[in-house]
Amino acid sequence: MPNIAIISPSQNTYSETFIQAHKSHLKGKIFSYSGRPSSLFLEGFGSLDKANRKHIFKFKRFFLNKTYTWYYQQFLKQSFVKNKVEIVLAEYGTTAKTYLPVIKDLKLPLIVHFHGYDASRKDILKKNDNYRMVFEYARYIIVVSKKMYDDLLRLGCPESKLIYNVYGPNDRFLSVDPHFNNPQFFAMGRFVDKKAPYLTILAFEQIYKEFPEARLLMAGDGYLLNTCKQLVKYYNLQERVEFLGVISRESFIEYLEKSIAFVQHSITADNGDSEGTPVAILEASAAGIPIISTYHAGIPDVITNGVNGFLVEELNVNEMANSMRKLLESRTLAKMMGKEGRINIKKNFTLNRHIEILQNLIQECVN
Repeated sequence: MPNIAIISPSQNTYSETFIQAHKSHLKGKIFSYSGRPSSLFLEGFGSLDKANRKHIFKFKRFFLNKTYTWYYQQFLKQSFVKNKVEIVLAEYGTTAKTYLPVIKDLKLPLIVHFHGYDASRKDILKKNDNYRMVFEYARYIIVVSKKMYDDLLRLGCPESKLIYNVYGPNDRFLSVDPHFNNPQFFAMGRFVDKKAPYLTILAFEQIYKEFPEARLLMAGDGYLLNTCKQLVKYYNLQERVEFLGVISRESFIEYLEKSIAFVQHSITADNGDSEGTPVAILEASAAGIPIISTYHAGIPDVITNGVNGFLVEELNVNEMANSMRKLLESRTLAKMMGKEGRINIKKNFTLNRHIEILQNLIQECVN
């Protein structure tokens, strides 16, 4: 099995379950690097700048008039050589761009996994010059939605390198037994612009007027959390909308079992930031409950309107509220949609399928 370096921009980000899945399920010896170039961390080792030759790198930087970027890259290069890394999996296109000089210098095969903002945010695309050098060097470019596939094609990525490979939910979600007894909607995700949690609250506010027993539970954290709390106070919904903070997988499963639907009003932010294919939607659908969301990014790849959930146009709060109403009025419909969702996940979006495709690409590159 190959020695695989997985590089990601941050450590233990609770919402990046896809990176944890790659680390846990790929076959081979995994070396997990994370952080910024100036504070790069190797799991099981610590900060790379505590390695040997630190003073030599400082001397070379000064003597050869190199930049600090070059200086920090030497630690990663030294670690790759020491650990006999055979291939690099860069989580996010931005990560690939940052460490491309080291990867090219060592002539290591590179697979780049795009996830969302790295293929959509205007400032990122401008800053990275459309990823031209990454596209030229990488063996494969993995995308998680059909929209992302088309977007990277337009940016100049050769189609022969593009691989469409949607995430898969943990198998634990396939054994969830939803009750459909409670008029409860559940949302989980970061409180950021592209997930527009405030729009979910506005839709629920309409529903509460007709169904005062309904509840909305929202898990996660982010810079819009306080705004959402103030919105709930404004509409006097404190007794019906609950903010749970960051929760564990097991808690997520327990909430799904007691909910009638998963809700998420994803939108394209003003800066272009958009989703890939939200893992939480895949997980909730695998758990057998319907999804209420938007025609956004990779969500329509997984959710078919009227079959395993409801999709509305971005910003259409009224139609989202109407979708909630339909499920509150018919638990039979909710159960049927939930069942269709689970069938769809089992057939098309399992974690095993996602990992197998990625593993085969890695093995091909190493060979």
